[in-house]
Amino acid sequence: MELGELKTKRIFLKVFFFLSGILFASWASRIPTIKLLLSLNDAELGSLLFVLPIGSLVGLPLSGYLISKFNSKELILASSILQASALTGIGFAQNIFILGIFLFLFAFAMRLINIAVNTQSVNLQKFYDKPIIGSFHGIWSLGGIFGAGITSLLLLLKIDISYHFLAITVLVFIGSAISYPRLLGKDRAEKGNKLIFGKPDPFIMRLGLLGFFAAICEGGMFDWSGVYFKEILHTPIFTYGYFTFLVFMASFRFVSDKVIGKIGIANTYILSTCLIVSGILLSITFPYFWVALIGFALTGMGTASIFPMTLGLAGKSSKYSAGMGISIVATYSIVGMLLGPPLIGYLSHLFNLRIAFILFIVAGLMFVPVSKSLFKIRS
Repeated sequence: MELGELKTKRIFLKVFFFLSGILFASWASRIPTIKLLLSLNDAELGSLLFVLPIGSLVGLPLSGYLISKFNSKELILASSILQASALTGIGFAQNIFILGIFLFLFAFAMRLINIAVNTQSVNLQKFYDKPIIGSFHGIWSLGGIFGAGITSLLLLLKIDISYHFLAITVLVFIGSAISYPRLLGKDRAEKGNKLIFGKPDPFIMRLGLLGFFAAICEGGMFDWSGVYFKEILHTPIFTYGYFTFLVFMASFRFVSDKVIGKIGIANTYILSTCLIVSGILLSITFPYFWVALIGFALTGMGTASIFPMTLGLAGKSSKYSAGMGISIVATYSIVGMLLGPPLIGYLSHLFNLRIAFILFIVAGLMFVPVSKSLFKIRS
């Protein structure tokens, strides 16, 4: 494949990463709005957040099956349309039951698109000698920044959430129609597509654990950063913390490929731990606006590299195809999403949100022993 054609496919795959980031950030940054509209307490919000990982878990067998039967580009298009449509449903939901249904569909579609875009990124990586996967995740974060920025503007303008989400859906439909024909085609793997039950593969299992703890940190920050700034710091525009977290996560993802090239993947996992732990400690020890912003910035930098590194390694499994390896590791991540955000809600209800954030410190510390064990297997 010619270099110009490869660049074109990279660009339009990045469009889907960008749109996916906008979709997720639009939902996550509006969580405090939904909490207020439906008069939910922290425990009720925690229970509602269970719907997201449950929807993703339901998509596990289907995503593994579909990635083995279709090229990734078809799944990218279908899941983008479904997720965008579900977002509009969330915006117009008038009660917690209807909201739960659309959240389930939103999470289900998000599961499919995450597997599909990451599978395509790993397949494109095979054409390059240098790492490129981190930049895709950087674009996803950039989409998140864009989505959070739009939310902040619309909050200032007091635009209703239903019109906000409808506009995002239209944007995703247009972007998907333009980008789909230019994606990499015919990338379905011919082998390694069957899920093998029994004793877990040690390599994939450890990658899964890294994804699990990363999901607790990243997913929890997505879901609770706005609430932290609104209820602990009493900031009127509560998206500041979420926005800061996304900006620094995105920025570090754009340089993560170079960082990995300089210090190696193993040391980058250790660096991530140091940044997450120091960032959360700073935020909860000194609950003041500017100090918390610095803490959220460090946490964003710490979480930035985990998923790109881990999913990239999953694509190199000797036992599974890239799509299936990524799907299995993503399943561990979904379990982290299942446990993390609701646990924060329950801990906050029992104690307070500052104490609940200690869960992120515990998860961040786990990168050290798990990654060391992983590289002992590889060596």
